[in-house]
Amino acid sequence: MNEKDCLMLQIISEEQNLTKAAERLYVTQPALTYRLHQIEKEFGVPIFTKSAKGVKLTPEGEYLVTYANKNLIDLRNTKDYIVNMRNEVKGNLRIGVFSYFGLHNLPPILRNFINAYPKVQLNVNTGWSDEIFELLLLEDIHVAIVRGEFQWFDEKYLINEGNISIISQEKIDVDMLPELPRINYKVPKLTSKSSTSYVQSHSSLSRTIEDWWYERYSEPPFITMQVDTYETCKEMVKNGLGYAIIPSIFVRPEDELHLINLVRKNGEPIIRNTWMLYRETSLQYTMVDHFVSYIKQIT
Repeated sequence: MNEKDCLMLQIISEEQNLTKAAERLYVTQPALTYRLHQIEKEFGVPIFTKSAKGVKLTPEGEYLVTYANKNLIDLRNTKDYIVNMRNEVKGNLRIGVFSYFGLHNLPPILRNFINAYPKVQLNVNTGWSDEIFELLLLEDIHVAIVRGEFQWFDEKYLINEGNISIISQEKIDVDMLPELPRINYKVPKLTSKSSTSYVQSHSSLSRTIEDWWYERYSEPPFITMQVDTYETCKEMVKNGLGYAIIPSIFVRPEDELHLINLVRKNGEPIIRNTWMLYRETSLQYTMVDHFVSYIKQIT
């Protein structure tokens, strides 16, 4: 099998559907099916079976996919290392960032970095922090920028500390919160591989906010709206429909909202950190080393 075959098996494993896999690979479905049959002849075993929902890998096929994934990682690392041997800041830099950072912070960062190092090629993924963290674990990216706490035992750098804040259109009395309408962020139901960790991460934040609430009040909040994004929370608040409790990173000066940061009774602020995570071994690649240093320099 060559590199294209490995990539083909990887994508078929992800999609479990030949039509969708062919679209991602920019080939026709008959051509894709033909190549799969050729691989089956090469190894002398069936590697997939058809099902009502698409295709399903056989145990032999799953083993080949594992080999393909490892081979692609080894090949990428080899290419990066060979490029690095010339001591130039060049190569394919693979980074992943959580969506809000990708929308509001990343574009100027990348523009300035590429202006300084034009021989670097970028591969960027954005999504939920848990999805980005999974890409880092799989070695699909060199650097992850995520929000929240993750069990990562390699290199990490604190980009910023973000408060959890009460936001409102007008100034409000915190003692009156139980009587005021609240727009509440509700964790959406996800079906991706990362859904479990995503829900756990966001449920942890929800529990923290709930603990803060019952430190201060004996009655539950007066929730009038349940929404699935912090941006929706903010827009409802901007239109005077109530208050919300969300990470302050989602509030910008132009929103002209009032913020009250959550503080526990012992005086400890409730925060949600933004981290840069990476492997120490990745710093052997000049483009990764320079990007990590650049992030540390500007934050």
